[in-house]
Order: sequence, then structure tokens, then C-alpha cells
Amino acid sequence: MVHRVPEYLHSAEVKRTGRGQTVVYRLNPEARWSDGRAIGYRDFAVQARALSGRDPRYEIADDTGYRRIARVERGADEQVVKVVFARRYADWRRLFSPLYPAAAYGDPRAFNTGWLERPPVTAGPFRVGRVDRTAKTITLVRDPGWWGRPAKLDRIVYRAMDPMAMPGAFANGEVGLMEVGLDAGALRRVRAADGGEVRRAGGPDSRVFTLNAAGAVLSDVRVRRAVMLGLDRDAIARSDLVGLGVPARTLGNHFYVGTQPGYRDNSGVHGRYDPAAAARLLDAAGWAKRGRHRAKDGRTLALRFVVAAGQPIGGREGELARALLERIGVRVDIEPVPADDLFGRITRGDFDIAPFSWFGTPFPVSSMRAVYARPREGEVRQNYSGGGTATIDATLEKAVTAGDPAEVHTLVNRADRLVWQEALVLPLYQRPQLVAARVDLANIGACGFHQPAYEDIGFAQDASEDG
Repeated sequence: MVHRVPEYLHSAEVKRTGRGQTVVYRLNPEARWSDGRAIGYRDFAVQARALSGRDPRYEIADDTGYRRIARVERGADEQVVKVVFARRYADWRRLFSPLYPAAAYGDPRAFNTGWLERPPVTAGPFRVGRVDRTAKTITLVRDPGWWGRPAKLDRIVYRAMDPMAMPGAFANGEVGLMEVGLDAGALRRVRAADGGEVRRAGGPDSRVFTLNAAGAVLSDVRVRRAVMLGLDRDAIARSDLVGLGVPARTLGNHFYVGTQPGYRDNSGVHGRYDPAAAARLLDAAGWAKRGRHRAKDGRTLALRFVVAAGQPIGGREGELARALLERIGVRVDIEPVPADDLFGRITRGDFDIAPFSWFGTPFPVSSMRAVYARPREGEVRQNYSGGGTATIDATLEKAVTAGDPAEVHTLVNRADRLVWQEALVLPLYQRPQLVAARVDLANIGACGFHQPAYEDIGFAQDASEDG
């Protein structure tokens, strides 16, 4: 899954030093940014500083790993970089991937807004050729400065499109690759398209319901647990995945998906469907039944289920959640919001329940740690639930420090059981990767945990008209 790309990196060696460690990177001296500048020490140093979390002007989502870096040193030349960690970090391979140019991270303004219009600098087989806002396309063109294997394609065009229009565009040959997602109707249409096929993989992504533990109603852990017990995860998974040809298995872990080493189903009593137990919890929390719904101190127990407008899956999940929670006396108000404002609402804490997918990585501990770490100094970052405990933080801290994989798995599963007890996020299922592609399009599709090499993407010679 994680491997060295020789076009950028000749070697990386880790040495333990007391409580800390030093990683020595030896870069490929041929590696260049698209502006001609060599990739080297300064890029590492600037990125480490920007993502450390020490300068609040940088609007970062996660400082895991980078905060542990004490300093970045130049080696014998610009292509030898020594990263010195004050504390050990098991997932050090996660850092500097991707590596960004120093010019883009050198000051907070460039970091926060410098990439809004277009990437200022790239480093790879393709560079940005044209951004057409009218046609809503971005065209990548082969970069003549690329030092690796020549790219097989002359260009790659990305097109922003209404999801409802994508299956038709694929069937008409307007696009050669599209993510099907969880849309069974789209799957049927692309399957019927001439010259197309559907590629499948078990990816690192998970579908979840996030509960706002910082909100007025769900700040009580008993209410959060009741809501989780009142939601039938099996029914939701079957509803979401019907017609996709994948098993509707619920996910029992917040950090690992079912196809990853270390996965254990830790849901226990907290992940089962038990409306009777949910009702008892609500009674204990003082929410008494008043007709159809429960009330306390003159307030009806009502939750806002915020979804992206026009997203069929989220809408169906909201309707199902409303019907299920009605059975335990909880009113659910579904609030569609513009898709581009959904995470604005979530970040502001203006919701009670929000459905979305977490896109995972080969480093589940580090990538998901920020989701469950207690917010610091009022900064939510990726912990949209707003909850957490010191014990969860301490357990995850041990996990990212441990060097033995078996110990890491033990610690992460211990943290996972604590997250289940706090009832912050309800995992639903491992999200399948379903990608429609032209049959002659090679080396791209449903990649699972693999990152494709863009220079290898191309068309099979025996099927392509132009080679």
C-alpha cells in the first residue's frame, strides 16, 4: 500500500534516538517543481513549520505527526533532509506525502488562499494546462520537464458535473471515468453503456452519522446513546447499498475498515438496534413521553438532520432516521442545505446529526486521530462531534508512538471502545468503491488503498483508436 516512489525519493531511513527519532530522506536530485526549482530541504522545513499547529494563522485541519517534529536539518546537500522528532511517531511515512512547494506554504496567506484559483506549482508527469470556469473543466497536460517515465496520455480533463447528469455523459462517451458512488440507478445506466465496465474495490472509506455532542440536546451522553440505539444500522446499510451488488455489512470500528489489519468489531451493546434500551435512557435523562414525542422543561426532543440538497443517499438516510427515531419519541427535522455549505454548517456546529463519508488512508490511526481528539482552544478542526475525553486522547497518543504493529492494533481498539461509549459518531458500513470506466482505459479505476501512477494511465493498444 505504502511504497517509495523512486522518481522523488531514493531512500528514507529512520533511526530511534532516546524518546525521539530521526528520519533521513535522500531525494532524487532530478526531482523538480514545474517552475524548474529543485525539490529539497526548504520544502520539508516550510511544510513542517506550517502544519505543526504552532502558528495559529495557518488554517490547518490536522497537526498529527508534524507537531512532534523538533526541527528539519539540511544534510550534505539540498537533497538530503533530516527530520528530527522530539517524540517517536509510528506513522512517519504519512508525513510530507504529498510534499508541497515552499512558495505555497511560506506564509499563512499563501497557505490559506493561494490554491483557490489554481495550483501555483506542480511536480509530476502532468501540469495544469487550462482552467475553464465556463465549461467547468480543468485540463492537465503532459509536463515536458517531467524526469520520470513519459506519461502515456497527452492530457487529462476533469469536469465538474451534476451527479445526476454523469451517467448520461458516460453513456454518451463524454467522460471516460466516473465514480458511481452509492447510486444504484447510476450503476444500472453505466452497466448498460457500450464500451464501459464497472470496477470495484474495498476502499478505506466509511459511511457515518456524526452526532453533535457540543449541541444543547446531544451534550448528554445518555441521549446520544439512546439515539444510536434507536437507529437500525442494518436497515440503513441495506437501504443505502441495495442494488449495488455488495454485502450490507455494518462497520464496528471508528478507525479501521473491515479489510484492514487490526480491525475488530467493538460496537457491542452500543451499536445494536435496541429501541427499548433507548427509551429507558431517555427516561433516565428526563425526556418524558408527551404524545408522539418526548419533552423536557417544556422543550420537545427534536433533532436537526442536515443533508446536502439533491443528494439522494443523504435524503433517504434522513427519512429512515426520522421513521426509526419516531418510535422512541424523538422528532427528526430534515434540513437540506446547499452542497457547498454542508460542511460550513457542520464546522459551525449548526446541526444535530449529519451523514457523510470519511475518506480513509493507509494510516487510520493518524488520519482519524483528529476526528476524535478533543477540540483545542475552540478549534473544531476535524472533530465535528465536538466531543472527546482525555482518556481517548492519551490512548491514541500511545498508539501513534508505539512501534510494534500488534501493540498499535491493541491500543487503537482500546480507543475505539472508548469512542463507542461516548457515542460521538455512528459507523454505518465500509463504503464500496464503484467506478465506471471505458473498457480500454488502463491503470485507473477503483484503486482501493492503492494510489495510481498517473504516468501509467492510458488506453490499451489493441482497443484504442489512437494508441
